[in-house]
Amino acid sequence: MRDLANWKGCPAPRPVFIEGRYVRLEPYDRAQHLKALWGDAFGGLAINPLLRYFTQDDFSGIDAFDAWLTAAQEKSGWVTEVFRDKSTGKVVGMANYMRADPANGVVEVGAVAHGPLMARSTLSTEAQYLMARHVFEDLGYRRYEWKCHSENQPSRTTAARLGFTFEGIFRQHMISKHANRDTAWFSIIDSEWPPIKAAFEAWLSPENFHGDGRQKRCLKDIRADMKARSELESA
Repeated sequence: MRDLANWKGCPAPRPVFIEGRYVRLEPYDRAQHLKALWGDAFGGLAINPLLRYFTQDDFSGIDAFDAWLTAAQEKSGWVTEVFRDKSTGKVVGMANYMRADPANGVVEVGAVAHGPLMARSTLSTEAQYLMARHVFEDLGYRRYEWKCHSENQPSRTTAARLGFTFEGIFRQHMISKHANRDTAWFSIIDSEWPPIKAAFEAWLSPENFHGDGRQKRCLKDIRADMKARSELESA
């Protein structure tokens, strides 16, 4: 744990451009991104099953989606980052920095929506790597959170795959779509980031993929191998 004797907090997350190898993160701009998110990334009304575990009611159309995202930014202080596939130029998803607590160095990544064009791909992994790297290395945060509906198994699996540690279930935490939501909490803390970062970068390396795009080693195995080597070296 870092020395906090002279801790002065962190800057609040702000919209930022981040360039990756496969994906580019862009600050949400309504004029540029609204229709692209609704149509290209999420397939119009196909967004509703995609976001079934989000707390808002189903969207009736793009105007309802627009109103929700605008309110989330203006009233709740979300910082929305849009994901663009560098190979095609298409908008493919989004995520948000949420519930920032700069005084304590804590922020959440949430409302993560990976459209079909980026699901289970290098794009999705790199996007989450870039968002985490920005939080820890550019902004100096101590804790990075991931929360989801306890029944959202794909989200829980993704969090574990990305290196987040499961911390428990907050019972009756929220009301979601007019029903109870128990929330699963995950986090990465700053002391864990360097080995998690190294595993991300090893997985994202072109050398980790066959010519047809299949991975050679999965992220979880890379992280486990690195941990085992580190323990042997320190023994």
